[in-house]
Amino acid sequence: MSDMDMDRRNFLKTSVGAAAVAIAPGMLLYSVAQAKSEGASSKVRWGMLIDTNQCKPGCNDCVTACNRENGLSGETKSTDSQWIRKIDIKDISTGREISLPMMCQHCENPPCVDVCPTNASMKRADGIVLVDKHRCIGCRYCMMACPYKARSFVHEALTDQNPDVPRGKGTVESCTLCVHRIDVGGKPACSEACPNKAIVFGDLNDENSEIAQKVRSVASVQVRADLRLNPGVRYQGI
Repeated sequence: MSDMDMDRRNFLKTSVGAAAVAIAPGMLLYSVAQAKSEGASSKVRWGMLIDTNQCKPGCNDCVTACNRENGLSGETKSTDSQWIRKIDIKDISTGREISLPMMCQHCENPPCVDVCPTNASMKRADGIVLVDKHRCIGCRYCMMACPYKARSFVHEALTDQNPDVPRGKGTVESCTLCVHRIDVGGKPACSEACPNKAIVFGDLNDENSEIAQKVRSVASVQVRADLRLNPGVRYQGI
C-alpha cells in the first residue's frame, strides 16, 4: 500500500469518527443506552417503595434532584416537563394529610406501550419503561393513556442538556428511574437526595434486597391497583 493510500485511509477513519460525534451526539448516546438495554435481565425488576410517613409536606428535594440530574427547568407551567411531582392528599374523614412523589410507575403492563403507534414507548426486560426519542412522533397517545399523568411533551428547543440523558423537542418523556445511573450500578437521583430515606430503590425480585424485604414486612399499595398494571412503584402509609 502506498503512503498516499495509507494517508487517505487514516483521514477517512478520522473523518467518520468525527462525523459520528458532530452530526448526532444524541443518537450516539442513545445507541450506547440501547446496547445496555439489550443486556437488561428479566431476572431483575427495578422498583421503588415510598414511605409517605417519611415524605414531608413542603419538601421537594426529590423533585429538585430529578430536575438537576435530567436537565429539566424545574418550572411548573403546562409546557414544562415534570418527571416527578409532589402530591398532597387529605383524608376528609380523619383530616390526615400526606405528601407523596408521583412519577412514571414503570408498570409491568404499561398502557403507554400498548397505544404507541411507532413502538417508541417500550419496556426493558428489567421493567424500566422508556421512550425511544428517534421513534417518537409526538402524537401524545401515551400521555392520554397514562393514568398517572406521568408523561410530558417537549415544546421548546433544549439547551444545556445532560449528555447522559438525551432529550428532544417534539417528543414525549418521563421518569426513566435514572437508567443511566442504574446501568453503572447507581441509584435514581430522587432516592439518593431524600433526606428522610423515604424512597427505597432496588430489585423487587431479589428476596434479599432491602426493598423486597420491606415489601414483605410492611403494608404497601399500588396506586390504581384496580387497573392491574402492576406498577414497580409502591407506596407505604396510604
